[in-house]
Amino acid sequence: MKRITFKSVVTEAKLLLIGIPLLIWTLIPIYHMVLFSISPRDTATSGKLWPDHPTLQNFDFVFYQKHFYLDYFWIQMGNSLLIATAVGALTLMISTCAAFAISRLKVPGGRTVMNLALFTYFIPAAFLAVPMYKTMGVYGLLNTQWALILAMVTIASPYCIWVLKQASDKLPYELDEAARMDGASPMQLFRLVYLPLMVPSLVAVGTYALLLAWNEYLYAFLLLSNDKDVTLSVALGNFLSADDSPWELLMTTGLIYALPPAAIYYTFKRYMVSGLTAGAVKS
Repeated sequence: MKRITFKSVVTEAKLLLIGIPLLIWTLIPIYHMVLFSISPRDTATSGKLWPDHPTLQNFDFVFYQKHFYLDYFWIQMGNSLLIATAVGALTLMISTCAAFAISRLKVPGGRTVMNLALFTYFIPAAFLAVPMYKTMGVYGLLNTQWALILAMVTIASPYCIWVLKQASDKLPYELDEAARMDGASPMQLFRLVYLPLMVPSLVAVGTYALLLAWNEYLYAFLLLSNDKDVTLSVALGNFLSADDSPWELLMTTGLIYALPPAAIYYTFKRYMVSGLTAGAVKS
């Protein structure tokens, strides 16, 4: 049985004193999203902690696109899903191959290239928005979804390569040597040895890239302009363009938009922690 000491009680008390206020502060915005989403329009901004007559009418408005701000709700939701999935898949493919080449095949100059790519994170992503806009215009990709996909893959890949390289370094090299002695080619080594052992880290970086693209606003706003091509995160900004914004519909749409990434995160939560921290501590 675990012994309870005064020191352990004090430690637990300190953690609770810090954790409970942080938890409440984190939940307040979520609570207000739910509060607005179940409030009638005329009482949404009344300041009450709970509406007198809760309703699900706002969800009906959103699902059936009954407001002009929601004319392309499902199309824009589909755009967000398509772009996020494409970014996750492309980032995963690029970072997996790069990490394998750098860590297992020992490609000359690979570590230098990885470090130079990581160096780009010293520059805030907002500063790169205008050069990225110009680049997409030069290559004729502006106002296409490929512009946003490629931009997000560019932003996500350096970190994902570093995470996968760190995790790959922890794999025993004896496995590679044994596979080569059995006549395995580099591609067979990649497919039969490397990929199965890297599953937790692969799920982690794929989820990270997907969520990064799902929540992106600046590049989506800058690179896309057609209402039928933009993501839902950009479309949510349209609600703020009017003097009398329908806050209840904005919060309802935002709540719906937040559900898929929350579900994805909690589905792969155990992989996110172990995968993103793999290789952080040398054994």
